[in-house]
Amino acid sequence: MSSYNKEKFKHVSYLWDETKAAALAGDEVGLLIYRSNILGADLRLTNYGGGNTSCKLFTKDPLTGNDVEVMWVKGSGGDLGTMKRSGLAALYVERLRSLKNIYRGIQFEDEMVELFNHCIYDLTSKAPSIDTPLHGFLPFKHIDHLHPDAVIAIAAAKDGERITKELFNGKIGWVKWQKPGFDLGLQLKLCLDENPGINGIILGSHGLFTWGDTAYESYINTLEVIETCALYLEENFKQQAYIFGGPLIAALPEPERIKNAGLLAPVLRGFCSSHTKMIGHFTDDNRVLEFINSKDLSRLAPLGTSCPDHFLRTKISPLVLDSSITDHIHDVSVLKEKISPLFEAYRKMYAEYYNSCKHTNSPAIRDANPVVILYPGVGMFTFAKDKQTARVAAEFYINAINVMKGAEAISSYISLPRQEAFNIEYWLLEEAKLQRMPKPKTLSGRVALVTGSGGGIGKAIARKFAEEGACIVLSDNNSSRLAEAKEEFISLFGKDVIAASILDVTSSETIHQTLEKASLSFGGIDLIVNNAGLSISKSIEDHSEQDWDVLYNVLVKGQFLVTQQSVDIMRKQGMGGDVLNIVSKNALVSGPNNAGYGSAKAAQLHLSRLNAAELGKDKIRVNVINPDAVIAGSNIWSGGWAEGRAKAYGIKVEELPQYYAGRTLLNEIILPEDIANACFAYVSGLLNKSTGNVLNVDGGIAASFVR
Repeated sequence: MSSYNKEKFKHVSYLWDETKAAALAGDEVGLLIYRSNILGADLRLTNYGGGNTSCKLFTKDPLTGNDVEVMWVKGSGGDLGTMKRSGLAALYVERLRSLKNIYRGIQFEDEMVELFNHCIYDLTSKAPSIDTPLHGFLPFKHIDHLHPDAVIAIAAAKDGERITKELFNGKIGWVKWQKPGFDLGLQLKLCLDENPGINGIILGSHGLFTWGDTAYESYINTLEVIETCALYLEENFKQQAYIFGGPLIAALPEPERIKNAGLLAPVLRGFCSSHTKMIGHFTDDNRVLEFINSKDLSRLAPLGTSCPDHFLRTKISPLVLDSSITDHIHDVSVLKEKISPLFEAYRKMYAEYYNSCKHTNSPAIRDANPVVILYPGVGMFTFAKDKQTARVAAEFYINAINVMKGAEAISSYISLPRQEAFNIEYWLLEEAKLQRMPKPKTLSGRVALVTGSGGGIGKAIARKFAEEGACIVLSDNNSSRLAEAKEEFISLFGKDVIAASILDVTSSETIHQTLEKASLSFGGIDLIVNNAGLSISKSIEDHSEQDWDVLYNVLVKGQFLVTQQSVDIMRKQGMGGDVLNIVSKNALVSGPNNAGYGSAKAAQLHLSRLNAAELGKDKIRVNVINPDAVIAGSNIWSGGWAEGRAKAYGIKVEELPQYYAGRTLLNEIILPEDIANACFAYVSGLLNKSTGNVLNVDGGIAASFVR
């Protein structure tokens, strides 16, 4: 192993670590997991969630004590790059192979999946996937099944079978396209029987099977086959005068691309969310730009993808926008007028595709909106039920672009026939998998911006919304607090659903930048929480003009500016939305040493009422939460506020929490989580017909009752 020249690989990553592998010596399942993880770590080898690996070993049967052959194989779902032992299925090999004795033919494929359960060796293992027999009928100890772009480019080429035979001198077999299942497993075994001594098999339009006697031999065999394909493509690219027929238009400069994408994303999100609220993703990756700006875009894009893994995540074909919409990017009404017919045509096309291909037992038609939207000159948008799915869809379509590019360089690209594509998309087994998925969380498909969410109340609100499924845009004017909050949230919820932006609510420029980030990261915005604030407690004679201005700028002007720009995005989407304003019981209660803060809070409260009255026609709800004395984690108690309030009440600073609790009807200390729960009550769906309201979360202070 140590003598192997890993430097020979240019197009794949050699990640095998001898020390780590040696620590797993004798543990074939451990080596399978290790091999799977390093294969999945290189997205050039396979996509997120795609591919599967296996190993076979002899072990004691717990029922008989006899040695039996057991196959450990990646189970249903999961991802090679992150797979653990719990992600594997373990089956008796002999039992699995004996199923061919009762196999009734390809029209009864799906009934075989249930029979896999009768072959389970480890009852705690993952449910077997549809690809299980593809590994089971091959005799090799270690097997890899991947979807490398370089291989699929050949597999999806018109002359793919001939090229495979010539490129590998007959050492790699070929099995024409067939939907994954029991029969495909038999076809792989037949290919091997007819071509003894081959090192692997390419599946037409699909992917690659390779193997070895050890985990390492399988790994090296896999890398070498993919490297050979990639080098072949590279040589052919050098001979091409133009890629994709050459450029038709030039990409806009990057700043303009970002600007246009940010302006367009909410409009597209609104159209894509006509059936279900969607989350967006944007990329202007160079591979995307090369494709969408090319002469061949109009010919290749409608063909769709070839590999079933690509297709399942990107739909039958993308929606291609006319680059001329750039001329109207600032005029929302004209923009919608230009785009609407494109969506109508796409939905009609999708319905015709469904109706012409459906079977008597096909599931009902699903959302007819596109997943992939190509904007020549700018980039690619993808929309899905959550951010991870949208991002992965973009990755898969880039894989599809790579495949088209390679296939066109060596021959001509062929996609899956529409009926075959339909049979994959509306496969009853896929439908059953969809039905088993967990119910979406309450705020799934929604995007929330919380100002001042680096700590205290804002951070608690953001955490609550994230726990309930929302994508979160954290924002704060304190960069260190924001960085700490972002790191914490990513560790809790993952990087897909968290974005962060420095935001000064008194600066229109930073508000615009933050909302642009929301649009580029997630497609738009649905929930705005105006929480950023500060407090100054001084007597009227000590209160300066500067104190007054900063309070009104942050609390009143800040709430107005954030709401104003956010509403512009919500209107582009046309899906309504929520504006929640964190005000204070001081908006209603008069007290000493509070002229500036209390009057600014009163202005916030009435501004909320005014906005509610104006925005109702847009289905945008504006509601208020009035907290009181939320001390934990809040910046409001720094800068002399605590001292000022203690002085006003004639008590010590450390006595403030109990003092505030003691004056409430419930004798309760108010926590940031209490405010977060109140915010969730407004946006959970139970109060969708409620706007212009005030919810007190102050433990019960009679003077602050709304009356």
